[in-house]
Amino acid sequence: MGMTESDDAVVIQKGKKAGEPHVITVNCPDKTGLGCDICRIILDFGLYITKGDVTTDGLWCYVVLWVVPHSNSLVIRWSNLKNQLLSVCPSCSSSFLLNLMPPRPRSTPVYLLKFFCLDRKGLLHDVTQVLCELELTIQTVKVTTTPDGRVLDLFFITDNKDLLQTKGRQDETLEQLHSVLGESCISCELQLAGPEYECHQNIPSLSPTVAEELFRSELSDEEARTQALSPDMTKLKNSIVTVDNSLSPTHTLLQICCVDHKGLLYDVLRPLKDRDIKICYGRFSPQSQGYRDLDLFIQLIDGKKIVDPDKQRILCSRLRAEMLHPLRVTITNRGPDTELLVANPVELSGKGRPRVFYDVTLSLKMLGICIFSAEIGRYSACDREWEVYRFLLDENCPFQLSNNGARSQVVDRVRRILMGW
Repeated sequence: MGMTESDDAVVIQKGKKAGEPHVITVNCPDKTGLGCDICRIILDFGLYITKGDVTTDGLWCYVVLWVVPHSNSLVIRWSNLKNQLLSVCPSCSSSFLLNLMPPRPRSTPVYLLKFFCLDRKGLLHDVTQVLCELELTIQTVKVTTTPDGRVLDLFFITDNKDLLQTKGRQDETLEQLHSVLGESCISCELQLAGPEYECHQNIPSLSPTVAEELFRSELSDEEARTQALSPDMTKLKNSIVTVDNSLSPTHTLLQICCVDHKGLLYDVLRPLKDRDIKICYGRFSPQSQGYRDLDLFIQLIDGKKIVDPDKQRILCSRLRAEMLHPLRVTITNRGPDTELLVANPVELSGKGRPRVFYDVTLSLKMLGICIFSAEIGRYSACDREWEVYRFLLDENCPFQLSNNGARSQVVDRVRRILMGW
């Protein structure tokens, strides 16, 4: 594979007809975890991968992905998507130093967006949608509703475009927010975050019972039934992960068959990236009757196959867990209030799953449930870090939240939106 100009490292070919997949091609120097980084960006832009191929010779990689928007109403800024994909591609000049000198992550400034306004149904999701469209990533949030029906929202955000320090970008952000808040907006401010950001990163401690339910690595039969229902609700999801070392003298073949969901390829590649496992060749087949097949030829970071039975077992177990329940959803009591909790594992790099806050607020808006308060934080459990979203729900809604049946309906709807069902 030959060298290319950096602008040609990512090529996006749009579908010629409505509904036809768009083709994203990435052709650049290789690095461990590049496929995961690419899939995370694609998920963050609201795109669904219909099929894909990955190949590498150890120094250079070639990735082709066919994608479609999750929603027909979604506006994709293709030039911005290309720029984001280029940002994770190693430069040609560093291709021979990747394994010796991994690039040091650059610190991204965090900004505080603070607004005070009159509350209404769907307000939090409408604001979140504006931030997503502006490519502003929510790092953490603190939302509080006052007794007189007003809401104080603190959003700690970073800018994917890295332009929020400019007046033009700040004015654009405030203008878009004022347009969605309308006359209900009392005040709206945007500034560089101070020490208060660190205070909001860690959430209040969870009760042992709730923590056990959210973070346990193995689910009971009853919990597996509720956590792992397939989209049509007629059967349980069945994830099959097998390891085969007989087909290649230098690679381990990892074969996966599971029910499809939004961000599936990202969920598979994330644990491989965290374990420094290289993908030398991969094929992500189109959906068939709701199921997906993946064939991945992989190696350890030292270029060897995975032959240790314990390492094989641990890897297969983690992959099954990620595919069966990549996001944990539950409703519990928090004092006299009803609390919805959503948790997802965080990459070792510190990145959380994109668009979770967007999807949860969308599902609650669709259900007609107002959010009394909300917060995002990090929590360590089961030898890994989790991102936890906590929502205190307004009891004045179409659901009797004290009823277990109604709670199950809310949990099911939230999970379906998160899983793309």
